[in-house]
Amino acid sequence: MSGFKFMLTLGSYSRRIIRINARIVIPKRNLFEKSRQSLFKCENVKLVRQSSSTAAQAEKGEDSLLKWLLLLIPVTTFGLGTWQVKRRQWKLKLIQELQNLTTADPIPLPTDPVELKDLEYRRVKVHGRFDHSQELYILPRSPVDPEREAREAGRLSSSAESGANVITPFYCTDLGITILVNRGYVPKNKIRPETRIKGQVTEDVDLVGIVRLTEQRKPFVPQNNVEANRWHYRDLEAMAKTTGAEEIFIDAVIESTIPGGPIGGQTRVTLRNEHMQYVITWYGLCTATSYMWYAKFIKRIGV
Repeated sequence: MSGFKFMLTLGSYSRRIIRINARIVIPKRNLFEKSRQSLFKCENVKLVRQSSSTAAQAEKGEDSLLKWLLLLIPVTTFGLGTWQVKRRQWKLKLIQELQNLTTADPIPLPTDPVELKDLEYRRVKVHGRFDHSQELYILPRSPVDPEREAREAGRLSSSAESGANVITPFYCTDLGITILVNRGYVPKNKIRPETRIKGQVTEDVDLVGIVRLTEQRKPFVPQNNVEANRWHYRDLEAMAKTTGAEEIFIDAVIESTIPGGPIGGQTRVTLRNEHMQYVITWYGLCTATSYMWYAKFIKRIGV
């Protein structure tokens, strides 16, 4: 019996020790967990700060890259505007040179093809007679009027009447060759030769014309219809083959117009010159984009 009491006493004592130990151990474990959580919080704060710093640096780098990339826009437009200024100067000089050639004193027509290639828009003089039986017609054409063409530049339609340019073989009696002469413009109702009998002279005449070279077909221009005698661009090889003439072509000047015949002076020497519009456009864009760049990147720094 005493042994049994001893065992009960020992068991009770052991349970007290376990409870005491449990009470002692539990606070230690809670203290460890709190320390670990505090450490994690510190580390998280450091990571957040580092991430924020890295993001700020990345954003600053991207902003700097964007700043210099956008600066290319005003720089490029300024360069294009300056280029158009130089192009305009070149075009004006070229137009003046062509006008000087078309108003210079005429020279005798050379027959050397190599020499002729360097004489386009040069005035030449010839003597001979027309062969009206082999007329060619370049159409549709409108009469040359530099003032009207300047007013209507850029329009989709023109107010000018439509007709044709009459190309006639011309036998040069002093040179012994046949060339092609653009006698000039006739309206639609005067294309047929019998409608302008007065201008179909058969005697020898003195003629002043402007040398022209063969013309390349432009986009959207129809092909020449040789069989129907409908020509849309100046193809000297085909025209010479059709008429038996040399590949020499001149535009008769207006002073060589024969009364009752086609109106001479159908050489267009006014080249398209729209460079001033491009200059204004590019410099305008340069000014606008320069101010926008300044307001975004320079003015903001001052604020």
